[in-house]
Amino acid sequence: MQWIIPGTIISYLVGSIPTAYIFGRLLRGIDIRKFGSGNVGATNALRVLGKKTGLTVLALDIVKGLIPVMLLGNFIYPRAGMPLDIVFVVLGMACIIGHSWPLFLGFKGGKGIATTLGVLIALAIRIPGLEKVLALTISAWVVIFLSFRIVSLASVISALTLPLFLIFFKQSTQIIISGVILSVFIILRHKSNLIRLFQGKESRLIFK
Repeated sequence: MQWIIPGTIISYLVGSIPTAYIFGRLLRGIDIRKFGSGNVGATNALRVLGKKTGLTVLALDIVKGLIPVMLLGNFIYPRAGMPLDIVFVVLGMACIIGHSWPLFLGFKGGKGIATTLGVLIALAIRIPGLEKVLALTISAWVVIFLSFRIVSLASVISALTLPLFLIFFKQSTQIIISGVILSVFIILRHKSNLIRLFQGKESRLIFK
């Protein structure tokens, strides 16, 4: 615990770095929370700050989940006396929570999809079989997004498929439970989006 607690705190703080907010301030001198959907995430950055900046924010939010979990996980695992998957999952969840409830923005952050993807990439690198789960989950997201052009719908559907793929590829009980928790978390974070979806008011993301 003497290793996992500081690692969890560092992961949370890295996840708390509000990439979209910083780019909005630096490049446009605006508070992105006051424009578009008001969300501090890559999708709103695409709408408000443009495609290049939005994709940069997306990439950095993915890196926020990937790098801390990989670096800290590889450092802590040999010292913590805990299974590798538990160490990586704990660090990853801390990072996602940091993005969703960032310390630096009054605990009001993004939906956590890009950072979750980074965490899943880190897990897939170290845990056999997860690369297939990751590939199928991303494929589900891409298919739904290209079909409907609605980011929230693609995110929710891919979240629902994640535990199913984990079970199909016979991952450990810890990983499956973590996948279920992550799936529920993503769906709850998209509650307002789901309401707009049922009302037919959810915005589509279309690149011209």
